[in-house]
Amino acid sequence: MTSNDSLSSELFQIISSLRYDPALPGLLSQDAPEISAGFHTSPYYLLPYHQNRLLNAARHFRWEKAVEFLSQDLNTLVQIFDTFLPVKTKPWRLRIVIDRNGTCNVEANPTTPIELLNFLPFQAPSHLNVWRVYVDSVSTVPSAFTTHKTTARDNYTAARVRAGILSPQELAEVLVINPEGQVMEGSITTPYFRPRTSQGQSVEDLDKDIGAKWITPPLSCGGNAGTTRQYALDHGLCTEQVITATELVDGEECWLSNGVRGFVRGVVILNNGKHARHS
Repeated sequence: MTSNDSLSSELFQIISSLRYDPALPGLLSQDAPEISAGFHTSPYYLLPYHQNRLLNAARHFRWEKAVEFLSQDLNTLVQIFDTFLPVKTKPWRLRIVIDRNGTCNVEANPTTPIELLNFLPFQAPSHLNVWRVYVDSVSTVPSAFTTHKTTARDNYTAARVRAGILSPQELAEVLVINPEGQVMEGSITTPYFRPRTSQGQSVEDLDKDIGAKWITPPLSCGGNAGTTRQYALDHGLCTEQVITATELVDGEECWLSNGVRGFVRGVVILNNGKHARHS
């Protein structure tokens, strides 16, 4: 992956991945009605956030035709996306792909049912599987291709290989680190940690109940402007705080999120035996 914006626009597209699920409309939670009402009236998970994310990327790369396409009314975009669904009665993992000419393609892949509370921030039941979260052994230089999600993802693929994550089905993630040693993001998710003290230590005496405050790296660290990240920030369920790899504690709890899986629990694993691999 290039460390600047010089990659030819002919060689990449902007993308956003999300879940289509006919069970999403009307999703409510007695624990958090204020963060569910009004945001799950569509089977497309957080679709307005995906539209904004793609628009921001198109504007950054100065793709005028893509900006024009993405500026259409959301209902019009839904009608376009619907044409790519094999059937509308099943859940799908979607990948929206837009090129510099404003041409849109939506890749639809089958996906399995997911606990609906996963789609609300920090609500997933504790009995569900916990993801293993590793730390990359090689730093990544921030660029437009880390801030915006594109098909230029070689650095992320390499980070996953170094961590020994060889299948997308593994419940495992690797944290991407910038040259200053700061956590940028996960290879396919946004991470959230317990707030740190001024000494960089995790605050242990916070309320550990679901819904307690969490922190996520600011975009200034170089990570992706994720949709679920912005969703959690908009509802005041997390704040931004720089966290370095040296501040992470082996075995500490964390959360991960993306537009396909929602919010899942994780645990930090340091000194991963597989982690010594280099591409």
